[in-house]
Amino acid sequence: MSQFQDAGVVVTGAGGGIGAALARRFAAEGARVVVNDLDARRIKAIADETGATAVAGDASAIVEEAREALGGRVDVYCANAGLASPGDAFADEAVWAAAWDVNVMAHVRAARALLPDWLERGSGRFVSTVSAAGLLTMVGAAPYSVSKHGALAFAEWLSLTYRHRGVKVHAICPQGVRTDMLTAAGSAGELVLAPTAIEPQDVADALFDGMAADRFLILPHPEVAGYYQARAGNPDRWLAGMNHLQQKWEETGR
Repeated sequence: MSQFQDAGVVVTGAGGGIGAALARRFAAEGARVVVNDLDARRIKAIADETGATAVAGDASAIVEEAREALGGRVDVYCANAGLASPGDAFADEAVWAAAWDVNVMAHVRAARALLPDWLERGSGRFVSTVSAAGLLTMVGAAPYSVSKHGALAFAEWLSLTYRHRGVKVHAICPQGVRTDMLTAAGSAGELVLAPTAIEPQDVADALFDGMAADRFLILPHPEVAGYYQARAGNPDRWLAGMNHLQQKWEETGR
């Protein structure tokens, strides 16, 4: 029997892509799933397919409604909703604020709502869909890169602070995934991410493998581990290589 049989699971941003794949996998494992998205029609389709309960609305504010739908207990919370947020240092303040609010503060707000119960009973699992951009960076997407670094930092903080009290944390850090977000990345995504893009189901499989091994860092693209080591071991060389990629992108006309 799966360890997630009858577990209460919440997946935000579940209208498609990685979120829908996570919802399908948890449902297949016997979990009771709540799917969330701003688009009520999209999550209704996923709910009808998987037997999940649809809770539409802002991911920052649905924990209590989701908990009620699950009979008073959330065992796994997948903070998956996110914004691609391309742009450079001159992007509008509103773009920066939205990226920070969705990619970081929605996780913080969810944790605030979840932690009291999890700490009282000594168990809970927080899954943060970060991105390889949170470990590395992404050309042409300053608000996205910066906010995803923040999402990773918050997931690390949750893990180091509460793991001895039964709270498990996982940070999923894929490169390109064939979703609407990859399309939204435009020419930079085509150059950097599309050549090695994987399917959303591959991300779900990587998460379940990582949870079984009790790993914090979930790398659906295993090569990201080497890039991360190179970044830490020789930052100047790594930045020079990324700048070369930036120049190549500029030469293609963006």
